[in-house]
Amino acid sequence: MTSRILPPPGAPRRLAAAQLANAVGDGAYYVCSALYFTRVVGLSPARIGIGLTLAWAVGSVAGVPLGALADRRGPRGTSVLLALATAASVASFLVIRSYGAFVLAVVAYATAQCGLAAARQALLAGLVGPGQRTGVLAHLQSVLNAGLALGAALGGIALGAGTGPAYRAALALDAVGFLVCAGVLLSLPAVAPVPQRSAGQPRAAVLRDRPYVLVTLLNAVLLLRMPLLSLAIPLWIAERTSAPGWLVSALFVLNTGAVMLFQVRTAGPVTDLDRARRALRISGRAMAASCVVFALSALPTAGWAAAALLVAGALLQVDGEMRQSAGSWQIGFALAPAEHIGQYQGFFGAGVPVARTLGPTVLTSLLLVWGIPGWLLLGAVLLAASYAMGPAVRWAQAGRGDARPAGAGVRAGEAGARAGQEAGPVGGPSSA
Repeated sequence: MTSRILPPPGAPRRLAAAQLANAVGDGAYYVCSALYFTRVVGLSPARIGIGLTLAWAVGSVAGVPLGALADRRGPRGTSVLLALATAASVASFLVIRSYGAFVLAVVAYATAQCGLAAARQALLAGLVGPGQRTGVLAHLQSVLNAGLALGAALGGIALGAGTGPAYRAALALDAVGFLVCAGVLLSLPAVAPVPQRSAGQPRAAVLRDRPYVLVTLLNAVLLLRMPLLSLAIPLWIAERTSAPGWLVSALFVLNTGAVMLFQVRTAGPVTDLDRARRALRISGRAMAASCVVFALSALPTAGWAAAALLVAGALLQVDGEMRQSAGSWQIGFALAPAEHIGQYQGFFGAGVPVARTLGPTVLTSLLLVWGIPGWLLLGAVLLAASYAMGPAVRWAQAGRGDARPAGAGVRAGEAGARAGQEAGPVGGPSSA
């Protein structure tokens, strides 16, 4: 069981420990933050939504320069500083009393989170060889889900108490988690920064890489699946089906448990761009099928039949989710040049805050207003985007000639060897 979740000893396991520390806190934060801001701080849901939309929009833009900073100054130090900045922004939630302070705090939080994601990807690239990265990322995703589940359970205790101190304790747990994350990241071997750019070289090289921009945009479309489980499907169950309300929780547990147990195995075969493209095509078919099954759950039928359809749709969805994650990890790293990997990962990772920003509005409008046709349209869009990834990746490959994958050059080769000597075995299993 642990081999499906924990990566091998050394740098990968320390990265997993850092991931677990902040995931536990994030799990508590996710389940308590909305009620804290409404019941304790006194903000309206509409104003919270506007603030969060602005915050993640700023964060998606900030990921590129912060990723470039990790390239220039070294990803370990940048990761530590951004983890500390995230902890400070979460801690500031405990003392805010006005809407202006809330907006400043959530903008700082989203910016630090997006930058931290890019810097940690650059750090992973410097410590783990190209052939093992997708497997290690699969382990980290399993650890993330385990941590979120544990944190959500702890947050549930705060929800049960329903008091200001209980909510603040949940948020304080998140701040402490990022402090622990910073300490674990600091214990990793340092990765040398890339050389400074030469005169005349564009500052934001990724924005001039049109094939990579296209790949990133397609990945952002595929990430519209993210708000499905947390927002769209619960509302769909409540408003459009005869299934029992408790099924919302059951589907969340099903998704989290499946990713925790099977993400590593699913990602194992995805070791090059050809297999990444194939994984995305299969993912697109699974997601399209899940949309059809979710749509059928709204037909007039018994509650148990609607529940069975929703469970079947959730199983197809999580299979597509795991394959899409594995394929996108491989593509995002393999097409990024070694000298700009932090910047490129910051841009590629912008799909997550974009999905968080646009996804709720798009999905609720599409599914709850259009109903069954909306599900069918969503499935068609996800299928088309997954198949379009193939030509986009080939275009990117053609523009790179015989360029090696990100991290296969001087920095990753030398730093990875040093990490192996200082931190023990780095390579992961072939099966993810």
